Amino acid sequence: MPLNVLKTKQGSPSASSASDPNTAANASSKNVVDTDDIDENDESGQSILLGIISQLKPGCDLSRITLPTFILEKKSMLERITNQLQFPDILLNAHDEKDDLQRFVEVVKWYLSGWHIAPKAVKKPLNPVLGEFFTCYWDLPNKQQAFYFSEQTSHHPPKSSYFYMIPESNIRVDGTTIPKSRFLGNSTAAMMEGLTVLQFLDIKDSNGKPEKYTLSQPNMYARGILFGKMRIELGDHMIIKSSKYKVDVEFKTKGFISGTYDAIEGIVKDHAGNEFYEISGKWNDVMYIKDLRNKTPKSVLFDTNLATPLKPLVRPLDEQGEFESRKLWKKVTDALANRDHTIATDEKFAIEDNQRDIAKKRLKDNSQFHPKLFRPAKNPDDDLEFYIYKDIPSEASHEDQIRAILEIAPVLPGQQFTEKFIVPGHEKHEVQKQVKKGAT
Repeated sequence: MPLNVLKTKQGSPSASSASDPNTAANASSKNVVDTDDIDENDESGQSILLGIISQLKPGCDLSRITLPTFILEKKSMLERITNQLQFPDILLNAHDEKDDLQRFVEVVKWYLSGWHIAPKAVKKPLNPVLGEFFTCYWDLPNKQQAFYFSEQTSHHPPKSSYFYMIPESNIRVDGTTIPKSRFLGNSTAAMMEGLTVLQFLDIKDSNGKPEKYTLSQPNMYARGILFGKMRIELGDHMIIKSSKYKVDVEFKTKGFISGTYDAIEGIVKDHAGNEFYEISGKWNDVMYIKDLRNKTPKSVLFDTNLATPLKPLVRPLDEQGEFESRKLWKKVTDALANRDHTIATDEKFAIEDNQRDIAKKRLKDNSQFHPKLFRPAKNPDDDLEFYIYKDIPSEASHEDQIRAILEIAPVLPGQQFTEKFIVPGHEKHEVQKQVKKGAT
C-alpha cells in the first residue's frame, strides 16, 4: 500500500487544531480572549481556595482534593503532554545531525523548547480519568506525519502513558507522566516523576541497539495561592542522558529576597566528566549556549519569542469515543470557555461520580482495570512501566510501521473503531506475539 494512501491531505478541514478544543464556543469572534489566559482568583474564588486550604497541612497529597474549576485549563493532561512535541523541526534536525555531540545538543534544545507553551494565567490541566485516551497527529513541513497516542494507565497515583512516532524519519518517543501534587503553604507543587525515552531507530549505539536518550522533567510550582500574585515556576532538575553524554539542567526558583524568575543553568558533559557546553538563560524567554572548550561568547540556543509551535491535529468530535479526552470533557471545557464555573463544576462532578460508579462495579465483579492502548513492561531493564501494546519493529519498512500505528486506535479523520479496541492492551500484545511466532 503506498504511503500517500495512508495519509490525510495536508491541512485537512475535517481535523481540528489542538490549539482550540472549543471551536464552537470561540468561533463567534477571532478577538475573544482565551479564558485559559485569565486569572480568575477574585474574592469568591479566593474564598473557595481558602476554604480548601484551611483543611490542608504542608506536605499533604493534593491528588484526592477537588480543586475549584476556575483554575482549570481547557484540556486534559493527556493533551497537554503534546506541548513538548510541538517543535518537530528541531527533532528532525537532531536526527539528521551526524556528529554525536551536536546531535545531543540538538536533543537538549528540542526538549527545552516546549516548556514555555502554557496558559498565560495559572491553570492546571484536567486530571484524566482512568482509561481516558487522546490521539492526534501532525502534518509535518517535510510532508511526513507524526502520530501520538496517550492513555491514563493509573489513577492513584495518576500515570499518563504516551507514544509518539515519526516513522519515516525513524524517530520514536515513549513516556510516562506521573505528577504528584503537594501543598506547600503559599504554593502547590507538582513533583514530576515521569520519564521520556527518545530513540533514533536507525542510529545504532556500540551494542547495535537504537540510540536512546532518557529525559526527566522539572517540577512545577504554583506560587501565591494565599497572598501575592499567582504565578507558575518550574524548579529543580531536568536530566538528559545518552550513552555518551549527559546534562543536568537546573531550573532555578526565585528566592524570597534575591534571585530571578525562570532561570536555567546546566553543563553538557560526557560520562567521564569532561565539560563541553554551558546552557543558560530563561526557559520561557531566550536560552543560550556557550562552548566551554574554546571560550567563545555565548550564542542563542532557542528564542521562545520567535518560535512558532506546530499544533497537532485532532479528529472531529463526532468521530471520537466516549472516553476520548475532548469528547469526555466537552461540557466542562465549553462551560470554562464561557466562564460558567457552576456548570463546569457540575459537569466535572458528573464525570468523577461516574468514575466512582465504574470503580465500585469493578470491585463488585472482582475485576481489574487494564489499559486498552498500552501494556505493562515485562523486561526488568525497561525504562518505563507501560508501553504501547503494538509491536512496531525498528527494522520494518516505513509503510508497515505506519500501517501498524494506524491499527492501534483511530488517529486520522475517517478512521473507525473496531471490535478489537475494547480488548485490553496486554491481551492484544500477546495475540500479536502468537501470530508473529506462528509466521516464523
